[in-house]
Amino acid sequence: MSQTTLKLELANLYKTDYLAWVELTLTKLRSQDLAAIDWDNIIEEIADIGKSTRSSLKSNLRIVLQHLLKWQYQPSHRSRSWQSSIIEHRLRIEDAFTESPSLKRYFAEIFDDAYTGAIQLASSETGISKKTFPNTCPYTQEQVLDPDFLPN
Repeated sequence: MSQTTLKLELANLYKTDYLAWVELTLTKLRSQDLAAIDWDNIIEEIADIGKSTRSSLKSNLRIVLQHLLKWQYQPSHRSRSWQSSIIEHRLRIEDAFTESPSLKRYFAEIFDDAYTGAIQLASSETGISKKTFPNTCPYTQEQVLDPDFLPN
């Protein structure tokens, strides 16, 4: 089978049986059969991994901020569930930083945008007007990541 035919079969496999494509691609990479690699889809997958990692970080940050706002602005409704969610998502962020330290830079870049999303979520869940929450995040990045921090 020619290299061109194999590449076309791999590209087709990518569309029809993703797991089989991954397994065959790994086999080809491990054997360093680089001429038989479906490079276009490999490049796309690597790009998607980066996007997914950044998206996950932003989602976890947004949830921490949402629950910190709820904790601060609805003290009568504080629950272990909210506290547990804050802990869980802080741990996810910590894990992401351990696996990819460069995400710390991205964290700083998305902080304000994540806060805007957190306001929308907190408002929707609590019924508190979005205008009640500060326009800029009342918590520092360090506080948001601090396992012992909860606002008053």
